[in-house]
Amino acid sequence: MTSNHQTFYVEEDEHAAASPPSAESYRSWGLNGVVAALRQSREDTHKIRHRGRIREIPSRESLTVILDGLSAALFPTHYGQTDLTDESIDYFVGNTLNTTLNSLVQQVRRALLFVSRQSGANEDSESAFDHDHDEKLHAQAIAITRHFAAQLKPIRDLLVSDLQAAYQGDPAATSMPEILLCYPGMTATIYHRFAHALYTLGAPFLARLISRIAHSTTGIDIHPGAQIGGSFFIDHGTGVVIGETAIIGRHVRLYQAVTLGAKRFPADENGVLIKGNARHPIVEDDVVIYAGATILGRITIGQGSVIGGNVWLTQSVPPGSNVAQAQMRSN
Repeated sequence: MTSNHQTFYVEEDEHAAASPPSAESYRSWGLNGVVAALRQSREDTHKIRHRGRIREIPSRESLTVILDGLSAALFPTHYGQTDLTDESIDYFVGNTLNTTLNSLVQQVRRALLFVSRQSGANEDSESAFDHDHDEKLHAQAIAITRHFAAQLKPIRDLLVSDLQAAYQGDPAATSMPEILLCYPGMTATIYHRFAHALYTLGAPFLARLISRIAHSTTGIDIHPGAQIGGSFFIDHGTGVVIGETAIIGRHVRLYQAVTLGAKRFPADENGVLIKGNARHPIVEDDVVIYAGATILGRITIGQGSVIGGNVWLTQSVPPGSNVAQAQMRSN
């Protein structure tokens, strides 16, 4: 019999790279010195190591599942199951919400506990975070989650107006399902509506984690404290930044790389930044802000104004303004 097997011989290249190091050579990383240095950083130099009971923090993985569940409950056939019928859809929504809200209350509790311990006078004191304290936080988490659930219908109403604004504002949009499934601006807006509700109900840390998930998913960074009216549309969206105290009216459209930011950061007599003051723009109804525009400070963009691309704006403009870059004159 003749074998089809062929043997190939390759001449050794005298310039070939040396063989990779053996596994044995990887065993020495100088870990004793590295670990000791890190301990010194934690315990001595910077003293930021968490002490006290085991730290419970919200889970990003769990929050992602929760966001999927909430989205599915609000738009069942788009984010849930495509084969739902009139008979089965309510069962699906009810079951999804029951599972999702039970998970959410645990994440709210963890967020409240984390913030409570961060602001606690002495984490080493057992009395500071005793059983009664935990029970109160759990009851608070249940109340926040219950109020959040009651807001889901108004949230959906806002999101439907956002969806309609996207369809009407983008000639490339062929259908509502396309916007729900393909538009990062819509995803960011959905997550923001959830995050803002939790923020106003007393779970700001959890809301911030949700905004972080939205940012990593869409490239759009909206602080959960920002107040955004209905019929809101972010077209394309990558690089959009909306600050904590921004107020946005109805029927506002933003394009990619728009910044609604702070102009300056006032500090107290000790040089510590003053937090919570109104420092971001107010954008009134029916405003369009084109790509790359940067709007800074507590200024007002009047109703019906159009802000052109790449404009840098630090002063208020009256209603109906049309702001564009200065034209360069050629010699």
